[in-house]
Amino acid sequence: MTLSAIVGVALVHLLAAMSPGPSFVLSIRTAATEGFRPAACLALGFGFGAMLWAFGALAGLALLFEIVPPLFVALKVAGGIFLVYLAYSMWRHAPDPMPVIAPDAPPRGAAAAIRLGLASMLANPKPAVFFGAVFVGLVPPSADMGDRTIILLNILWVETAWYLVVARLFSLERARRAYGRAKTVLDRVFGSILGALGVKVAVT
Repeated sequence: MTLSAIVGVALVHLLAAMSPGPSFVLSIRTAATEGFRPAACLALGFGFGAMLWAFGALAGLALLFEIVPPLFVALKVAGGIFLVYLAYSMWRHAPDPMPVIAPDAPPRGAAAAIRLGLASMLANPKPAVFFGAVFVGLVPPSADMGDRTIILLNILWVETAWYLVVARLFSLERARRAYGRAKTVLDRVFGSILGALGVKVAVT
């Protein structure tokens, strides 16, 4: 794979990670109620969970494509449709208010936060669909072991890095209020980008 292809996979994954979902809400609530450190450990758990989903997808896709070549096209189209659906959801919920923060609670330990992040990511159907379908249109079956290793490491650090940013920002009340004021515009910008990428995945 070329560098641009690897960067493209990381970019699409980042945009998918940034789309609203259970992980985002959990990250905001943890950062706001327990502080940055538990939320940072939660982010690491998200990263490991995303990497496990990606590993499972990459491990099984090559064999499936050899047995049923048309499956590549079908899943690529499904992946594109899924990205467009995420984009639509971002647009639809852009005007919604920020999640309500739970009352103050004592911060959980690092290991418990990592386990919570890992469990919530593995139980979330959104990454299952993303890695099982969208990857099909982005990772060619000819990608070698080195390419796949780089992709998996990218998944780990991109997912973790995004939620570290969320953890840092939403542990600060001022930043949370600022995002809330610009939420509609920002969500629709991200949704537009994600929708365009979804169309590209489906038709190319």
